[in-house]
Amino acid sequence: MTASEEKNEEEKKRTFEEEKSYIEKLSSNHYKIRQGFVPNMRVPGIVYVNENLDDLLFDELKAACDRGEHGGGFLPAVKQIANVAALPGIVSHSVAMPDVHSGYGFAIGNVAAFDMSDPEAVVSPGGVGFDINCGVRLIRTNLMESDVLPVKELLAQTLFDHIPVGVGSQGILPTTRQDLEEVLEMGMDWSLREGYSWAEDKEHCEEYGRMLNADPSKVSARAKKRGLPQMGTLGAGNHYAEIQIVDEIFDHAAAEKMGIHTLGQVCIMIHSGSRGLGHQVATDSMFAMEKSMKRDGIQLNDRQLACARITSPEGQEYLAAMACAANYAWVNRSAMTFLCRQAFAKVFEKTPNELDMHVVYDVSHNIAKVEDHMVDGELKTLLVHRKGSTRAFPPHHPLIPVDYQLTGQPVLIGGTMGTCSYVLTGTEHGMKAAFGSTCHGAGRARSRNNARNKLDYKDVLEKLKVKGIAIRVASPKLVMEEAPESYKDVTHVVGTCHEAGLSKRAVKLRPVAVIKG
Repeated sequence: MTASEEKNEEEKKRTFEEEKSYIEKLSSNHYKIRQGFVPNMRVPGIVYVNENLDDLLFDELKAACDRGEHGGGFLPAVKQIANVAALPGIVSHSVAMPDVHSGYGFAIGNVAAFDMSDPEAVVSPGGVGFDINCGVRLIRTNLMESDVLPVKELLAQTLFDHIPVGVGSQGILPTTRQDLEEVLEMGMDWSLREGYSWAEDKEHCEEYGRMLNADPSKVSARAKKRGLPQMGTLGAGNHYAEIQIVDEIFDHAAAEKMGIHTLGQVCIMIHSGSRGLGHQVATDSMFAMEKSMKRDGIQLNDRQLACARITSPEGQEYLAAMACAANYAWVNRSAMTFLCRQAFAKVFEKTPNELDMHVVYDVSHNIAKVEDHMVDGELKTLLVHRKGSTRAFPPHHPLIPVDYQLTGQPVLIGGTMGTCSYVLTGTEHGMKAAFGSTCHGAGRARSRNNARNKLDYKDVLEKLKVKGIAIRVASPKLVMEEAPESYKDVTHVVGTCHEAGLSKRAVKLRPVAVIKG
């Protein structure tokens, strides 16, 4: 047995109290996972949770200790955060946001940055996730709640009719194979050329809606086949389109810059990603990287963390293919924005421009990007992996639009079905402490399987109706998985990030209509 295997055996035998002794409380809203918690940690782990959320984190660890193994499922989130801290080339710390929960390889809510100048540094598809560039877009309007309520059901149905939803849903926008090649390379520039986007939409999108390192030749034929019919579709799972009402404004100056002027104003939030194409890109890359790890002698604590040297052929091919999937996701959200504008225009008999249906911002929360950050007082170029976490750059950062230079980048935090959502802004402290990152949503508190077994979809739908929320779902029996009871309280998640200084609350939104797959 090797020394590493012996360490692993010792780690598996530790009691919950022994495991917990490695996790140190630094403040009321964050913990440190000390090196030694898992073998070969190069940096510590940092977890942002407050007293309302930390029980879930420790309960998951205790359950794993009681079982003595993870039984083929995911490791507890704290173990996954620590295992990421053992990856070659990682700098500073492996960070977890308050919506953290266990995922494939990386925990969902994990942020990790790797030094591009380190020849050993790696890129890991598990640090991006299968739904590459899953993200959120917020569209404002000049409508008020009083305009929408009389036609709420009609508006929900019209939106449901316009946007294809559900597992295997197919797009209605005509797309050829050549179109797809151009989408993968051009991102929102394609949407703009084809008339599906407004010029200003691109300005209010992370990366301006296009990753320039995209190379469609690195995307497999199978991935393209899966992506071709799905352009402009919402999909299923936790993806949604919601009609929302401005419920509270915390930062009036920031809200004004976003075109959000008053309580009761109507907005639309769209949450979707790269559909089957992104999933296939991730699968293809993991398969290729498992082979390259043997060649390059990369040792991991968890095989789900399959990775490759950033500079290796496999690493570069993944980044080029991932960029294509990211571009696809931006075009996908742009296509749904086009369809959403058409739906509102039909119901209110006004043009989208007359309704002031401008994009506030579009953020990604499953992506890896090359960024410059200060590390130990030195400016370094890093590959920042954000999985279930959102970029949150501060005021005056050169990569955010001129409209938001004084307020910081808008950050869109979707709630759960029927609960509130938030708009935040990035901070200077978040830039230093978490590579300019914050949370992405509520974060699961209950597995999909557990939700299906414990909840009744009729009860979930009835609760939404009682709240006065119009609901349209393609697969009613899947709504249990997305019920509020399956998630953490998004207000606690956002509150933790606000208290920790990772981001600032700007606007709170509540739903009046929900469209789901």
